[in-house]
Amino acid sequence: MALTLTLPVATGGLQPHTLQGSTPVKPTAGVAFNRIAYSAAHVVADPLAGVDPWINCAVDWDATIAYRRHLWSLGLGVAEAMDTAQRGMGLDWPTSLELIRRSLEAARDVPGALVASGCGTDHLVLENVKTVDEVIAGYEEQMAAIEKLGGKLIVMASRALARVAKSPADYERVYDHILSQARQPVVLHWLGEMFDPTLAGYWGSSDVEQAMDTALGIIAAHPDKVDGIKISLLDKDKEIAMRRRLPAGVRMYTGDDFNYAELIAGDGHGSELLHGQSDALLGIFDAIAPAASAALGELAQGNVEKFHAILGPTVPLSRHIFAAPTRFYKTGVVFMAWLNGHQSHFTMVGGQQSTRSLQHFAELFRLADAANLLEQPELAVRRMKTLLAMHGIEH
Repeated sequence: MALTLTLPVATGGLQPHTLQGSTPVKPTAGVAFNRIAYSAAHVVADPLAGVDPWINCAVDWDATIAYRRHLWSLGLGVAEAMDTAQRGMGLDWPTSLELIRRSLEAARDVPGALVASGCGTDHLVLENVKTVDEVIAGYEEQMAAIEKLGGKLIVMASRALARVAKSPADYERVYDHILSQARQPVVLHWLGEMFDPTLAGYWGSSDVEQAMDTALGIIAAHPDKVDGIKISLLDKDKEIAMRRRLPAGVRMYTGDDFNYAELIAGDGHGSELLHGQSDALLGIFDAIAPAASAALGELAQGNVEKFHAILGPTVPLSRHIFAAPTRFYKTGVVFMAWLNGHQSHFTMVGGQQSTRSLQHFAELFRLADAANLLEQPELAVRRMKTLLAMHGIEH
């Protein structure tokens, strides 16, 4: 029997939607990927904690780690304590460090599990930071704490550095200092202002080409200390241009949640293998994990058409989830986890479940259905009806 519910539409009013009834794709077990693929994983809030969610952070640790085990079971790595986990937007540094500790501990029980952890300066009081030296000390504090746990670093873009840096030379000084003392190769992270307006002009210039020159110069000075760079600019041409200029062996981890399918597939351009393809470090992989795993498995076996057939339909959903204001994309990611039964509630750290409209969620539901991403259709419909009822739409 077809599943039908009534959803609001952009033109106003309500229309019935019948699920298409397609079975979600299931990854083939045991296939080794030919791309490194990290999912920036969300955290599950504790809805029963007696805290003020805009002020205090309460995490359901069991559900949060269970979701990481789910990602590892699909062959995906976990990019821990990143933007998707509401880092610096509800998730504070002490809780982030506890999350990193628990994730690394859980990964020890999973053969081949990949974890890389966000290292930043978000524990600093932004208004009080006056000098580049304070930024360096801030990075060093988090770096030491994560490396003490045995963690691999993702050096996150720093709001504090963007605030106090006067020129590209200040960025060069900070990153040269951090990279020189890193215990193992790190992933650098260039997050565009569409994700965080306070990061405008990162690398010392509002001109993307000039900023890219600075970042590439820093990488070229320390190629043995840089595993790769993740850029989240939502501009595939800029990512490809930078990818082709990276030193041999340094990876481009796409953070482009609009164009990831074609960037991961690659164009084969360049004398270096890594110049012609992107690896992945994506927030959307949290929401589409089974499809991402299945597609990467097909790509590894040379089935490029099947790769695109699986991953292509997820792109419209991703573009919707990451629509402006892009920084609210975490709400769509957690909504998907709730629809698919990976958590029992739709409550978020910082009360962020309120950042999107009912129309947004309705369209997200339709797009998830079209992309064959509703893992338990009956449950998804029941939960969507619950959300609708909370907004006065009874079935």
